[in-house]
Amino acid sequence: MFDILIKNAKTRKLPKPVCIGIEGGKITAIDEYLPEEAKQVIDAAGGLVTESFVNGHLHLDKVYTFTMAGEEALREYNDNGMGGAMTGIERAADFKSAYDESWIVPNVRKVCDLAVKYGNTHIRAFADVDTKARLEGVKSLLKVREEYKDRVDVQVVAFPQDGIAREPGAKELIRQAIELGADVVGGIPWIEFSVEDELDHVTSMCAYAKEYDKPISMLLDDVGCAEERTLEMLCKQAIEMGWQGRVTAQHCRAMELYPENYFRKLVSLMKKAGIGLVSDPHTGPLAARVKDLHKAGVPVALGQDDIADAYYPYGECNMLQIAFLASHLLRMMTFEDMELLYDMITTEAAVVLGMKNHELKVGGNADLVVLDQPDVYHAIWYHRQPVCVIRNGKDITLKA
Repeated sequence: MFDILIKNAKTRKLPKPVCIGIEGGKITAIDEYLPEEAKQVIDAAGGLVTESFVNGHLHLDKVYTFTMAGEEALREYNDNGMGGAMTGIERAADFKSAYDESWIVPNVRKVCDLAVKYGNTHIRAFADVDTKARLEGVKSLLKVREEYKDRVDVQVVAFPQDGIAREPGAKELIRQAIELGADVVGGIPWIEFSVEDELDHVTSMCAYAKEYDKPISMLLDDVGCAEERTLEMLCKQAIEMGWQGRVTAQHCRAMELYPENYFRKLVSLMKKAGIGLVSDPHTGPLAARVKDLHKAGVPVALGQDDIADAYYPYGECNMLQIAFLASHLLRMMTFEDMELLYDMITTEAAVVLGMKNHELKVGGNADLVVLDQPDVYHAIWYHRQPVCVIRNGKDITLKA
């Protein structure tokens, strides 16, 4: 007897509707006909059934702080072709002295409920760690991570948003965050004032990753300046430490401004380093060259990035909505492009984050969504709430 049987399911690869059998948190059978002996039967009614959605980048400690932080940071971050991105981050820093678990935790719970609603079962969640935010964001995310572990896999990133050299004391706080239980070592080396400090930022955070055997996620070259080269620094460090497949680059917006020859060299270096990239084209006027990266064989994911904070005033943890926005902003509107966009919020996103078995196949993890549309085109077009959300073989759908 199956724990769950999904019948009349359209899939992205099979030509006819199928039944999907789930037992013990795994997909155990896929066939046109399966016996309806199950604890729960879900009729997909010809709707698309796929892997659940993966959010490769979200500043979860900052959600719903837009009015607290003010809009000056948002203006600086987006003006002048992102030339003022650093100033925007500086303007957004002061309000973090008000960080407190008492209001961060409820905000984070609201977003995790939205994640469940929209079938977003995996989130790489960044928490600022510095002398202003202290460890309040990390502690809050760790608390909610435990509360929601059966519904949403929250990977907590210890993130030195304001730098290491620029923010004395942040480096030791990152160590404390890791020892508290953070899952991933973060970084933002381009924020430092000199190339030497940028390189020290990369090597210091990578040293922590190696010491504590953690993956790495860094925000790189998130500025309108073709001279920034911190992605190159991270690639070289990943190769040197043998961390291929365990390193993720976020944003890399300056890539849009790089000379072609340098871009091609950088792509080769990324492949050698085994680095995947998460792009958030809706939160800034520049974006990484997603289609070129994919064509070259570099895995790319999409992320929500922000929800109502100093850098982006909207957002609801709906990855189909993110794919819809990316379709416009990256000019990805062919059917082939739409399939790639869907990969970037499901299977390819899982590859970028180092997740295993996030695939609709026998033996794959039973983390699935049942949609009310029959194909990827209409799913992205309407970007509606899934009819059903399954996490670890259990129906976690939020009922209206």
